[in-house]
Amino acid sequence: MEKRGAPPAPAPRGPVLHIMVVGFHHKKGCQVEFSYPPLKPGEGHDSHSLPEEWKYLPFLALPDGAHNYQEDTVFFHLPPRCGDRTTVYGVSCYRQIEAKALKVRQADITRETVQKSVCVLSQLPLYGLLQAKLQLITHAYFEEKDFTQISILKELYDHMNTSLGSTLLEGSQAYLGLSPRDLVLHFRHKVLILFKLILLEKKVLFYISPVNRLVGALMTVLSLFPGMIEHGLTDCSQYRPRKSISEDAGLQENTPWLDDYVSVSAAANSNTNLGMGKGGRKMAGNHSLEGQKANMPFSQSEKTCNGAQSSSGTVQRLKVPSRTSPASSESDWETLDPSILEESNLKEGEHKNTASEQAENLPSKGMSSESLPITVQPQANTGHTVLVPGLVSGLEEDQYGMPLAIFTKGYLCLPYMALQQHHLLSDVTVRGFVAGATNILFRQQKHLSDAIVEIEDAHVQIHDPELRKILNPTTADLRFADYLVKHVTENRDDVFLDGTGWEGGDEWIRAQFSVYLHALLAAVLQPDNEKTLSDFGTAFVAAWKNTHNYRVWNSNKHSALAEVNASHPFQGQYSVSDVKLRLSQWW
Repeated sequence: MEKRGAPPAPAPRGPVLHIMVVGFHHKKGCQVEFSYPPLKPGEGHDSHSLPEEWKYLPFLALPDGAHNYQEDTVFFHLPPRCGDRTTVYGVSCYRQIEAKALKVRQADITRETVQKSVCVLSQLPLYGLLQAKLQLITHAYFEEKDFTQISILKELYDHMNTSLGSTLLEGSQAYLGLSPRDLVLHFRHKVLILFKLILLEKKVLFYISPVNRLVGALMTVLSLFPGMIEHGLTDCSQYRPRKSISEDAGLQENTPWLDDYVSVSAAANSNTNLGMGKGGRKMAGNHSLEGQKANMPFSQSEKTCNGAQSSSGTVQRLKVPSRTSPASSESDWETLDPSILEESNLKEGEHKNTASEQAENLPSKGMSSESLPITVQPQANTGHTVLVPGLVSGLEEDQYGMPLAIFTKGYLCLPYMALQQHHLLSDVTVRGFVAGATNILFRQQKHLSDAIVEIEDAHVQIHDPELRKILNPTTADLRFADYLVKHVTENRDDVFLDGTGWEGGDEWIRAQFSVYLHALLAAVLQPDNEKTLSDFGTAFVAAWKNTHNYRVWNSNKHSALAEVNASHPFQGQYSVSDVKLRLSQWW
């Protein structure tokens, strides 16, 4: 078997960035013990050194309280290490073994049990699929009873990069292991409350132990939003770790943080050829490198971040106004001063094409900062890019504008939060979050969140009376939730035993939420729609219209919604059965 200290691994050629082993040292705590390829260029596979952006990685891969369980699995998100907007998706399988069972016992093993995690860092959100493969390898790795034998981990890296691809996101593989059916059985009518909480971009904390139940429930709720798992989380982990004293000043100077800049390809801008993506999806805003990544090898797209030269040309940067408070961040993140784009184009004197000419006609830098924001949007017929007023999401959208731009602009999705990340809950640069925790300290500090979801008891604790009022379900909403619960419970003991059922199944539930959301979107576009919107909740719709995801969606055209029935799926006259249904619920 191959030992540690092998030659450096080649650059990533697929979606998997690293395979790692994280262990617990009796003096140093959680630390990375092995990484393939090395986390830092020029260092060995057994280096404990971490990139500053990933300083919390060991605490995420080896969760708090893991010693209480023989084995467990955790999903987590890391910020990108460079200017690319892509979240890094982590899956880690934890196990522990008695020290006396090891064939090779290293000198630093002083405790009776050894705790380690095998971790995968990926550019694709294939949580369940990665978990299934990783659990098998983790079991085999522990069965060796010699943790210096790492050839199986290198084989896993090669296998995953050969077998996994972005095409898997278009099928059901992205939802593997996420069961809305189990979620409805557990939370019943409260599932819709969870859905609306996230639509309102509130600070939502999920709590339970062990961590596998935590991340499973949280990610299953997100899977109810059309396209969210596949394409909606690419910007969900943009946060700044607390800086260490030893941080390299050169890194700060040469690597601007993403929340200060938005990348735009100068070549793409000059050629005006950003067009539609594969599968009928388009890049909303098309400012990011996502559109280029779609037709580019993973390793090549990674090289284009931080403003480096790409095959398409030079990368320009648009400066976003600085953020000093949560209030100012609302408008600052959404507004790009057109004069900045003009200034960038003027510096690129050789680019005298249509796009730059349009930019030159925009207001000059001396004008007010209240100038119209800029969205780069493809023309429906020609596929050519023009500059039009609007807001930028940077996500890959379908013809309905899905996924909604919820997890953008400082709204975080952290399926598991380590105690070391606690400061993020009160960070002024964090607009909101959907986060999971197993440590009771998170749950006790209720003032840092709008809602706490206690998964064990299926209890949704909303602190603000006004927010509870906004989320109070309408009669039509109660009918919708009851419709889901009845179909799930009625089919529980028969059809689904052989997996042949449709109604009440996972895909069916996701389809119902898709119909619900499309109906809501279509309804808000209708004139004189007060009565229609009252079925969704007048106060809720008013609050939702103040969110970033609504403003981004509403600033762009989505012609496919013209074919959608613009009314609540369960509208109708009030009846005696509705009275009974409301009396049976306790919110």
